[in-house]
Amino acid sequence: MNATMRRVVIGATAVSLALSVAACGKAGDDNDSDSGSGSDSKSIGLLLPDNVTARYEKFDKPYFEAKVKELCSDCDVQYANAAADPNKQAQQMSTMVTKGVKVIVVSAQDSAAIKSSIQSAVDKGVKVVAYDRLAQGPVSAYVSFDNVKVGELQGQALLEALGDKATKKSKVVMINGDDADPNAGQFKEGAHKALDGKVDIAYEQSGLWKDTVAAEKMSAAITQLGAKNIAGVYAANDGMAGGIANTLKGAKIGDIPLTGQDAELAAIQRIVAGTQSSTVYKAYKPEADTAAELAVALLEGKDVKSLADTEVTSGSGDKVPAKLLTPVSVTKDNIKDTVVKDKLYTVADICTAEYAKACKSAGLE
Repeated sequence: MNATMRRVVIGATAVSLALSVAACGKAGDDNDSDSGSGSDSKSIGLLLPDNVTARYEKFDKPYFEAKVKELCSDCDVQYANAAADPNKQAQQMSTMVTKGVKVIVVSAQDSAAIKSSIQSAVDKGVKVVAYDRLAQGPVSAYVSFDNVKVGELQGQALLEALGDKATKKSKVVMINGDDADPNAGQFKEGAHKALDGKVDIAYEQSGLWKDTVAAEKMSAAITQLGAKNIAGVYAANDGMAGGIANTLKGAKIGDIPLTGQDAELAAIQRIVAGTQSSTVYKAYKPEADTAAELAVALLEGKDVKSLADTEVTSGSGDKVPAKLLTPVSVTKDNIKDTVVKDKLYTVADICTAEYAKACKSAGLE
């Protein structure tokens, strides 16, 4: 083969290789584009609000992922936690949209602040499901519990624990959740519905869903009202109840009712020990399962009204198809028939060495 011929062959080979590499690069770009634009994406996003509340990482996330996988074996769940930062959650939603996620399930850290992010996502063809907290904006569906009922159950449990001490002169401390969470307002509404006119709500503040803040507010209430004058405490969730219980113990205030919500393990143990009187159990699995069902249905372009059989109005005035599940009050008397029966916790989980004696007294053995 002469030199000229060799140059032609080499040149042709180089062109061929270049075209081959270009074709491979283009295929890779297409794949990246699919995951980025989501034209054929079967990706579902899950955005949860914080990692302080035990339920989200321990129960909601794994239950949701398992149900999605059961319903759609080739679906992928993208997950992010806002760590109680609404700006971070907005960025997480934007990132998911950029990656091509087609349906995003979001439990809003701030229901009003997330509105513009939801609108932006929807404008790009993404469907949004509000989870546990009713986010503002054009969401396609909402799943949660009857949150006014949750507050009523808390208030009723407090009154029942007070017994004949529940009088119009009985001073009750009320530590509510974060006003940025629409659920907090509904819990408060329900609690006032149960308590107003029956006891004296002598001190009421927001604990921002933080045990440290709730503890500080409780300390301020004790200073303002006097330790001996407090008949009971309404705490909107178990995390705050934990901080309040520590403050009460430090102030040597014992044997007064203290509510909670979320049926956290530590709260169940406090109930067994007598330092918390009640919590509200909102079964995480049915809520997470319903959210997964809604997400997969929306991904497949199906109507969700059979799953979301009622309607609610969000803070932005949007009418949203919703599924509202039924909460259950938990006291020492029904731990076995609620969280243990549903296998949320085993007796062994609850009755560690520290609580063994109290468990025996409570009939948990």
